[in-house]
Amino acid sequence: MNEQIQPATVRVFIALAPPDEAKQELARALGPAWDDHPRLRWNRIEDWHITLAFLGEVPRAVVPSLCPPLADLAAARHPLTLSLRGGGHFDERVLWSGIDGDIEGLRLLAADVRAVVKGCGVGLVERELRPHLTLARARRDTPSCAVRAAEGLAGFTGRPWRAERLHLVASNFGRGPGPIRYRDVDAWRFGDGAGRSAG
Repeated sequence: MNEQIQPATVRVFIALAPPDEAKQELARALGPAWDDHPRLRWNRIEDWHITLAFLGEVPRAVVPSLCPPLADLAAARHPLTLSLRGGGHFDERVLWSGIDGDIEGLRLLAADVRAVVKGCGVGLVERELRPHLTLARARRDTPSCAVRAAEGLAGFTGRPWRAERLHLVASNFGRGPGPIRYRDVDAWRFGDGAGRSAG
């Protein structure tokens, strides 16, 4: 018997994900920063996302109860038109790209997502939505890297894209060595009334 024991809790969040074309466009703009700041801990491109609600560690048994109401919410909403723009940093350590486009629609969606989560009995830390896409984190011994990399993104303006799906995502944060990995628990298309759809 070599079965891996599943932890009793899972770290989850609800997010939007830019399409591959938008991520590749930003990746090209980041090329110099990757070369200039190799000690930044870069997130994998496939994991780039815009967090709408961070639930943190929740009991694994709670996660399935989130899926039906999130599917209903997505089916009742139209896709949002967004774009990636510029860059910045939090506390001189976390490098991010900004979000442009239908920001009011994004805020309304985030509020509805958080209401669904609370309706399922999951507590949330109330934080103001600051729409961004996290790109990298600076190591404690090189904190200025994120600041300089953000300056290099100041003029970046990506093309508009449509957020087509709402994603419920789990991460392995704090569960062993190596980089953080994300995986979709489930994902639902916006506004097509078809219910569940593989992410």
